[in-house]
Amino acid sequence: MHIDKYTDAILNCRFCFMCRHLSGIGNVAFTESDTPRVRASLLYGVTTGRIQLDNPDVIACLYRHDLSGACRRNCVKHFDEIGLNLAARADIVASGCAPASIQALADSLMQTARWTVDGSGEVLYFVDLYTQETGTVAAAFAKIMAKAKVSYQTVSGGCIGKGLKTLGYLPEAAAAAKQFAAVVEKSGAKTVVVSNPAAYDALVNDFPALGIKLAATVMHTSEYILSLALPWQNPQEVYYLESDFLRNYNSDLPAPHSLLQAVGAKNRPFGTNDEESYTCGEGAVLLPRIDASLVEKLAQYIEARADAPSTDRILVASPYTKLMLGKYTSLHVQTLEEFVAEAI
Repeated sequence: MHIDKYTDAILNCRFCFMCRHLSGIGNVAFTESDTPRVRASLLYGVTTGRIQLDNPDVIACLYRHDLSGACRRNCVKHFDEIGLNLAARADIVASGCAPASIQALADSLMQTARWTVDGSGEVLYFVDLYTQETGTVAAAFAKIMAKAKVSYQTVSGGCIGKGLKTLGYLPEAAAAAKQFAAVVEKSGAKTVVVSNPAAYDALVNDFPALGIKLAATVMHTSEYILSLALPWQNPQEVYYLESDFLRNYNSDLPAPHSLLQAVGAKNRPFGTNDEESYTCGEGAVLLPRIDASLVEKLAQYIEARADAPSTDRILVASPYTKLMLGKYTSLHVQTLEEFVAEAI
């Protein structure tokens, strides 16, 4: 079983309460089962044969996880409870126990695994479905590129494997990743730029783990825009909400903070501590399609921590987080691209 690779997390997390306060779903659902300790306890039962993997309560618990990575990042031993949960999902799928709703979601993702390339240039900008849905993020990036006088290509379309991997469909995720890599290679681009941190994580971590090597350099938009070094200023007071993927999965990628500093923004601390995830479940990628009510609660949890919800300027690195906060709260939210584009 895939979970056998995470015995250390199972044995250690099942008795530990230390990261309870960072469990996103647990904090909004008030359920002890939605913590690393109980998930590890359930999976310990699976390894000993006392609990069956087809147990619907266990399956529901594992698919409710927001996968923020906050608990793993702040664990003193960094036990990989995220890897454990993803492995458990893969075991559920491999054993044929995936719920019909999860199977239907995976089927829909496989159907979106196709892309269209337009434009010309050595830079290829990926407009994933979340970025496309905002309707404004890609336009902001276009404005910045026009100011920099850089021609670029766009590749737009669906799942590049991240969503399928998150659901536990590993062979299908690998197939989608290989197809997307072929599209990127055919474009001849030297740099691939992405707005969605989930796509960034897929390209810099998931693809290499699958043995897929892209010739192009992969950059989040915050990295790429910073590299343009344009003469802009937007010295406004903001609250930047960290991305799960950029902070907790990619070693605190410094580019978002460096970009804000470059444009003169005054970034104020948000919330009661800087360890929590304030992304509406970005790490889970597909949580709105698994249980939208949890995303709504996560969004309202964030809104409740704003100093002045009607006037605070909230910045995010993720189009996903912008969409969810826009749907379920009255907060004023911009992505980094939109904030920088405003400066020019």
